Amino acid sequence: MKIPTITAILGLAALASAEVFFHETFSDGEGWKDRWTLSTYREDLGKLEVAPGKWFADEKAANGLRTTEDYRFYAISSKTKSFSNKDKNLVIQFDVKNEQDIDCGGSYFKFFNTDFDPKTFNGDSAYNIMFGPDFCGPKAMVHAILSYNGTNYDLKKSISAPKDTLSHTYTLVIKPDQTYEILIDADKKASGSLLEDWDFLPPKQIKDPQASKPVDWVDESEIDDPEDVKPEGYDDIPEFIPDPNAKKPEDWDDDMDGDWEAPSISNPDYKGPWTPKKIPNPLYKGEWEHPLIDNPDYKVDNEIYAYEFGNIGLDVWQVKSGTIFDNILITDDLEEAEKYRNESAAIYEKEEEAKKAYDEKIKAESEAKTEEVEKDAKKDDQDLEEAKEEEILDALEDAVEEAVEAEAAKKPAKDEL
Repeated sequence: MKIPTITAILGLAALASAEVFFHETFSDGEGWKDRWTLSTYREDLGKLEVAPGKWFADEKAANGLRTTEDYRFYAISSKTKSFSNKDKNLVIQFDVKNEQDIDCGGSYFKFFNTDFDPKTFNGDSAYNIMFGPDFCGPKAMVHAILSYNGTNYDLKKSISAPKDTLSHTYTLVIKPDQTYEILIDADKKASGSLLEDWDFLPPKQIKDPQASKPVDWVDESEIDDPEDVKPEGYDDIPEFIPDPNAKKPEDWDDDMDGDWEAPSISNPDYKGPWTPKKIPNPLYKGEWEHPLIDNPDYKVDNEIYAYEFGNIGLDVWQVKSGTIFDNILITDDLEEAEKYRNESAAIYEKEEEAKKAYDEKIKAESEAKTEEVEKDAKKDDQDLEEAKEEEILDALEDAVEEAVEAEAAKKPAKDEL
């Protein structure tokens, strides 16, 4: 009988402990309304629907939560399983399709603990993590904001978000060793240490407040050469001189125009104010460096990565609506996240063809409509022309009749003959 190795046992244990804390695909019709709660903090929040959008590779798979109103705030949330990611991997992943070619607005989610009120949910509600793309004009970036001791810290690295109308999968991974990864469509865009790429903690060392630069410290590397003397007559050289090539115009009248003076030009011999040349300073000690000491406020924290979770929320402003959110996943299983990521990729790789077909359809409909309008306009022109011709003929006919009547009126009656 084979005896399992420690590695195999640990692997099975890790597999057994892997868990999905939230997975939303919006694939059950109107069922999403029972899981998601609209905030009531203001009356003019934008309305959301579940729809596949205007074009898609797979209509059923494309169904997602879609913003529907322009110039609106959106605030909606859903409960997740209550869990802590302490001693576990944390994977946050979702798909975003900015079908409307978004110009200014957010496409990110916020993740909260259990102390959360969905009805009063708004932009000031305290959160653990905010993650996802944000757009405004040419600026397209991915936020990764983590809360620590009541303060929100944004990732110091810059990550560009794809600015197109296709679907993209955004993934944030946070590990117990306080490292992270950010992926877009499975491509790693950033990774590293939480401690280095966010300013959670104060610096380990600070400048010694008791130290100061000695008063006799010389930090000038060069000094004026005391033996350098200004040449005799140096200051007599003018900056500008009359142009020797200039000539008085032939039509210049001294009585009328005054005495003619040649225009000034820069003097090639002028070298500017005189300064003595520099020589190395024999007393130079180098740049003074402020001595450092250990920062008494710095304390090691090996659990910055760990949070208590219980809710997820969408809190964004959009100028132009039409964003679709789908396949929202929170798990501690890296392989599970990869599996769903691959499933999305297999569908989305056909999106460009679907988008092309949709664009061609819209173009054909537009051309057909334009052709119909032009046809109607041409017919209206013909009808108008015919009406004008008929009006002219009627006028001519009336004129002829009037002329005949007038001519008849001029002839004497038979009784008068």
